[in-house]
Amino acid sequence: MPSVSRLPYSPLCTQLGCRYPIVQTAMGWVADAKLVAATCNAGGFGFLAAATITSDRLESEILKVRALTERPFGINFHMFQPNAQQVIDLTIKHKLRAVSYGRGPDAKTIARFKQADVLCMPTVGALKHAQKAVELGADIITVQGAEGGGHTGSVPTTLLLPQVLDTVKVPVVAAGGFFNGRGLAAALAYGAAGIAMGTRFLMTAESPVPRATLQRYLDAKDPAKIRASTAVDGMPQRMIDNPYLLRLESGGLLHRLLVALSSAWQWRAHTGMSIGHMLRTALSALGEGDSAIQTMMAANAPVLIQRAMVEGRPDEGVLPSGQVAAVIDSLPSVAELIAGIVAEAEARLATLVPQPEQLASTA
Repeated sequence: MPSVSRLPYSPLCTQLGCRYPIVQTAMGWVADAKLVAATCNAGGFGFLAAATITSDRLESEILKVRALTERPFGINFHMFQPNAQQVIDLTIKHKLRAVSYGRGPDAKTIARFKQADVLCMPTVGALKHAQKAVELGADIITVQGAEGGGHTGSVPTTLLLPQVLDTVKVPVVAAGGFFNGRGLAAALAYGAAGIAMGTRFLMTAESPVPRATLQRYLDAKDPAKIRASTAVDGMPQRMIDNPYLLRLESGGLLHRLLVALSSAWQWRAHTGMSIGHMLRTALSALGEGDSAIQTMMAANAPVLIQRAMVEGRPDEGVLPSGQVAAVIDSLPSVAELIAGIVAEAEARLATLVPQPEQLASTA
């Protein structure tokens, strides 16, 4: 039997059904059934990355998680992916605990989730987006500061988190820059309900990322070289510097567009997206204000990430990462990672609030 946690009560654990207020984010190509189940079995809460799972594998991957853990888990998706409706239907069919998303579903779809008792937990990088998400019906907000990996905003976690906490009335999860127990203790002290981590879970023994690529993460020791770039899909995305990213940045607009066209075609083949769906998605993106160039580049990220994260070719793709990779030097099991985070957080919080036995010894 695990020992009783001495962490403060968190509504996140009650809502998600997890033991500790630690969330594993849904990284494309990385957050597979094995990683999600390992997270849940260790007491955290994991999100399956549906955005990079093909339609013919989606239900079997959900069932694989179920076979590996009895704990609740969630799924992540984007409304513009071709099988978004399938994700919604399967989430409700299999009674998953939560959905996470960036560019999310409309109020009608959110209402459908809520009717099915599925929690809506979007990730935002700006105060206005947090407010809008709550208006649409979000149950929990994940706030990612600029330190976070992948698509990210420009406001550091230490500024964005208190802004959102002061504004919204739902539980807030802190993301961006978290990797240990000190971070969890700090987030709880801010008033957050817990922390969400991507890069730290990517760098674990259960991660499906090939060793050659993981070594690049272990070798990244300069936070300044884990930076945000718009070269991949026109939006700021934090990645580790590597030869491919540098070539993409220096290649000029025409080169990037040629890469984008190639990526779009490869992504269409992977997802089974019809040409008609591609055109409708592009028109929808343009209608929401995305530039034509950015719309064309949207398929770049999953294809270029796949080269590194699935095929093990870190110099021929891109390496999404939070800046925390620069201070991580080990690949523990998920169970070891979560146990260590909890123990350290408990120790740090105990120094702030002396326990009765400590007070008695100083009397």
